[in-house]
Amino acid sequence: MRLLIVLLMMLCAAPALGQATTPPQVLRAAVEQVIRPGMLEFKSRANGLSIAMNALCTVPSTSTLTLVTGQFRQAALAYGRVEFLRVGPLMEDNRVDRLLFWPDRRGIGLKQVQAILAEADETATTLTSLRDKSVAAQGFGALEYVLFGTGAETLLGPEGAFRCAYGRAVAANIAQIAGELAAGWFVPDGIADHLMAPNAAYADYRSDIEGMEELVGLVSHGVEAMRDTRINPFIASEDAAAKPKQALFWRSGLTMEMLRANVDGMRKLIALSGVARAVAEKDRGLDNSIDFEFRNAIRALDIVTLPVEQAVADEKQAFALSYLVLVTGSLQTMLGEQLSAALGLSVGFSSLDGD
Repeated sequence: MRLLIVLLMMLCAAPALGQATTPPQVLRAAVEQVIRPGMLEFKSRANGLSIAMNALCTVPSTSTLTLVTGQFRQAALAYGRVEFLRVGPLMEDNRVDRLLFWPDRRGIGLKQVQAILAEADETATTLTSLRDKSVAAQGFGALEYVLFGTGAETLLGPEGAFRCAYGRAVAANIAQIAGELAAGWFVPDGIADHLMAPNAAYADYRSDIEGMEELVGLVSHGVEAMRDTRINPFIASEDAAAKPKQALFWRSGLTMEMLRANVDGMRKLIALSGVARAVAEKDRGLDNSIDFEFRNAIRALDIVTLPVEQAVADEKQAFALSYLVLVTGSLQTMLGEQLSAALGLSVGFSSLDGD
């Protein structure tokens, strides 16, 4: 019986181990197994957030508020797993900034949200008029302040009616954008079809090489952005003390979970697409090396269990954050240089300069 179980496990594992070893297989797997499912999950979670926000405004209570904060977490993390896919639908119509205006080093978004709440600006309470406002007042950053910022306790009473109505419009906006993203990855003869079957006649992906460059570049740039805009701004450095309030989602306590979602999304694209297995025999170790570094990043994130303002003051957890910076640097080198070279991508290919 034990032998039978082992054989069954091998049979089940075989397709995963053998999949996506050629560029066409890689490109198709990336779209069908990672990108499209990720966008659909985000759409589903964003719809759940919108429904919950509407329930809170209709029947303000502790239970509906708990429902909303839970849905906010689910929707934000679902976005965290796909936000590195900065291509096609996400880069159109300012969607990336309308969903999450970040980094916001001068607090522009915070000031605009606070002004809307202070002035009870009714034009911020409908989806149509909200979309005409600054991108900084339309997405997750704005909704986090509505739900967790100063004055959020009013959401449970009549005095919080305007605040709730604004949050409801923001949640509806997030849901609408999530729907647009999902639709964009399923439109016939759109980016997905072009990425899965590049053609010299296309303006976006003319060859498998260009498609592979896109995938590797998205992850390489995603790792770099995670380090430079999500971690470095709030951890201590030789020249400056830690600034925990520079961390994304510090109010809702989702800073570390969002980073984990970023890592999970990028690791999944590399693993399921098989892009690091579409190399020559001499470079086959890259796949394991890249996954090893992704697991190091996850292990570092697992160590950081305290709220971000306490984590940066804790020696062990602050070290884990610094180590995470090193790991992301290593990953960027592996992806942007070693894997790029192993795949025969353009000499000097950089995810940052778009070459």
